[in-house]
Amino acid sequence: MSIRFAFSGQTFTATLFDTPSARDFASMLPLDLTISDYATNEKIAYLPRKLTEQGSGPFDNEAPGDLCYYAPWGNLAFFYAGYRWSRGLIRLGRLDAGPRPLMTRGEFPLRADRLS
Repeated sequence: MSIRFAFSGQTFTATLFDTPSARDFASMLPLDLTISDYATNEKIAYLPRKLTEQGSGPFDNEAPGDLCYYAPWGNLAFFYAGYRWSRGLIRLGRLDAGPRPLMTRGEFPLRADRLS
């Protein structure tokens, strides 16, 4: 599944994995959210409801450009720098062209649309 995100004049795409959590996220689209900075390595956006956690568990090969869901808070996590898996973090997919669009600091309206 391919998703398009747009904020602050930038548009980028992500490919979702074929997992229950990713499919649940895709079923919510289109969405208008708010994206903001969190810590020093990610941007977050709160979803209107929590996603299923079915099939979740530890993963490795964490990398900038990963799109994840943090179940305890119910938010998307867009990683633009290194990170490590932690309990409650579910990887949904990857940004297709890397994390560069996420480097714009601040809080912005975010649009998410399903492309395929």
